[in-house]
Amino acid sequence: MLYKVHPARVVSVGEKIEIALEGGQTKRVRAKDLELLHPGPLRSLGELVPQEGEVEAAWELLEGSETTLQELAELAFSAFTPVTAWAAWQLVAEGLSFTGTPGAIRARPRAEVEHDRAQRDAKAVAEREWQAFLGRMAQAAPAPQDAGRLTEVERLALGQSERSRVLEALGHEQTPVNAHRALIQVGHWSDRHNPYPGRCSVPTADPDLPVPALPDQQRLDLTDLPAYAIDDEGNQDPDDAVSIDGDRLWVHVADVAALVAPEGAVEREARARGSNLYLPERVINMLPQGVTEQLGLGLQPVSPALSVALRCDEQGSLTDIEVHRTWIRAQRLSYDTVDGRLGEAPFAAMCALTDRFRARRVALGAISLDLPEVSVRVVDGRVTIRPLPRLASRGLVTEAMLMAGEAVARFCQEHGIPISYATQVAPDAGDQPRDLAAMYARRRTFKPTRMLGAPDLHAGLGLPLYTRATSPLRRYSDLLVHQQLCAWLSGQPLLTPEQVTERIGEAEAAAGTVRRAERLSNLHWKLVFLKDHPDWQGEAIIVGKEERKGVALIGALALETRLRLRDEPDLNQGIRVGVRDIDVPDQTVSFRVLG
Repeated sequence: MLYKVHPARVVSVGEKIEIALEGGQTKRVRAKDLELLHPGPLRSLGELVPQEGEVEAAWELLEGSETTLQELAELAFSAFTPVTAWAAWQLVAEGLSFTGTPGAIRARPRAEVEHDRAQRDAKAVAEREWQAFLGRMAQAAPAPQDAGRLTEVERLALGQSERSRVLEALGHEQTPVNAHRALIQVGHWSDRHNPYPGRCSVPTADPDLPVPALPDQQRLDLTDLPAYAIDDEGNQDPDDAVSIDGDRLWVHVADVAALVAPEGAVEREARARGSNLYLPERVINMLPQGVTEQLGLGLQPVSPALSVALRCDEQGSLTDIEVHRTWIRAQRLSYDTVDGRLGEAPFAAMCALTDRFRARRVALGAISLDLPEVSVRVVDGRVTIRPLPRLASRGLVTEAMLMAGEAVARFCQEHGIPISYATQVAPDAGDQPRDLAAMYARRRTFKPTRMLGAPDLHAGLGLPLYTRATSPLRRYSDLLVHQQLCAWLSGQPLLTPEQVTERIGEAEAAAGTVRRAERLSNLHWKLVFLKDHPDWQGEAIIVGKEERKGVALIGALALETRLRLRDEPDLNQGIRVGVRDIDVPDQTVSFRVLG
């Protein structure tokens, strides 16, 4: 008998029929729940074993017609017995050559059989390939043909999908971190692979857009005035320089608006990106490389610039502000070089002006935080982490750029030029922090900088109004200010305040994503560095306290960590630490206290 899809042997017949099932179990069922396959006798279901026969010949003989189970058994196996009846029914249950019920069996047409057979063969091949793939994954030995399958795991690792059949088969939870971990474990990704630009969905290549030639425009010739583009060694996008002419300071900025119009493909791409993406392993520009090649200060013998002239009085206030489109001849210098020449002309005179300006900012509440900073670089696969020294030359350039930012903000306000202003609400009141723990605590009270269409206080900088205007090669907000200034200087129509606000909103959202990708990428490479140097040791400074833990800053890595300590630590206490455990995909590292 056929009971559901299983063979059954009738034991007794009464109000209900008692049947024996495979495994020796018995059951009482209704007659309508059974279908007769053979009248028997059958002593045991164990007799129902696979049969060899002429199955293909039977199907060819019956193709396209209907038959009975008995006829099929006799044609395929030369007899109709309980054993051959069950074997014949298995041919029907398989559903390839025959379909139907025990009482009405149909021999399927050749076209249908061949179609289904091809599909089944393909499925069997696919299953064999799948099992072979899983075997290679278990051995962490992916083959070239596995790249396609692992693409779905990569998509999950990059946050572009939510599930992966491969990841599930490998026994991992469906999360980007676990997908990242699995790709490392199976040998498809190195633990050095940086997934965070992709996970943050930021562009990972420079824009491939045509760049126009520099137009012929009227400019003030300042090529006889020495100009110095001071930056880190190896910088590839020099966009500002400084000069001094008597008591006037000039801040020159690459005239990006000369090549990037307020409307067009290049402007839209820059707005969608928001800023350059600075990764330890490379830089992805928001503008086509051709823009930097033409406009980077000092990259050509003579550079077009948008130059801001100003004076700084004894109280540190800015006066006599002018803005011009200029030609300059910039000399590129490193911070280290200039730091050794600050007592010489012309840098000593520049410092006198920037020192006054800094003193005014401090008097107005500017907060100076000397927290650890490092440069993380990856060259030829090797990670280096270098603490950034607090060079006076860096402070000189910073103050000069802030002077230009305030000067441009005031110039635009006075002339009714719509731009975006960088503002920051004042943090909670407090004294100027003097030690690392106080600086750490103070930073946590800072509110984020906001870009607004109306001038307002930037409390952290101690400036009543300020705009970002000195990095148009790498930041869209600065580029937009330049476009508005240049339009005003040439008498062209300006963007409306509403248009400025809309564009800045779009760009700042994109720039926020870029900053997140940078932050995660820097942490990734710091962890790779520590994995490369498992015996690394360094000093951590206690900057905060939590229950049974101390919050510490490791200056050599610019890394915050929590430490379990036996005794209550003192703030600003130095503790020697070493690496305990690193999890690169999870972006976590723990340290142990030494000594």
